[in-house]
Amino acid sequence: MISTRGLSMGAGLGALGIGLSVLASGPAAAADVKQEIATAEQHAGYAQAADQLAMVHTHLHHAINCLVGPDGKGFDAKELNPCKDLGKGAIPDTTDAAQKKALQAALKQARSGLKADELATAQKDAGETEAMLKKLM
Repeated sequence: MISTRGLSMGAGLGALGIGLSVLASGPAAAADVKQEIATAEQHAGYAQAADQLAMVHTHLHHAINCLVGPDGKGFDAKELNPCKDLGKGAIPDTTDAAQKKALQAALKQARSGLKADELATAQKDAGETEAMLKKLM
C-alpha cells in the first residue's frame, strides 16, 4: 500500500523538477543594458581604429548588432553578435526614453559608417558612434 505522504512528497518533487526545468530553459540572466552599450562602444572604437574599410564595416556591424539585437532592424546574422548573451539589444532593452533616443542616434551614425565607401569617412562615423555611446556610460 502507498501512503498519502509518499504520494504528496513524490508530487512535490515532480513539481520542483518541472519548475527547475522551466527556469533552466529561460534566459540565463536579465538584460544588461550597460554592458550592451559598453560592448557596442568598444566595437565602434575597433571600427574607428581599423586600417581597412572592410574591418571598419565589420566592427560597425558588431556595434549595430549590440544596439538593435537579433530581432531588430539592421541586425546581420552573418556578423558576430558580441552581445548575444547580454539581452535583446541595447535599444529594445532600454526603458529610459532619453537613453533610447541617444542610442538610436548612435545607431544612425553607425549605419552612416556602414554606407561609407571611403576609409576616412567610415572611421570618422565610427569614432562619432563611439563618442556618442561613451556619453551613455
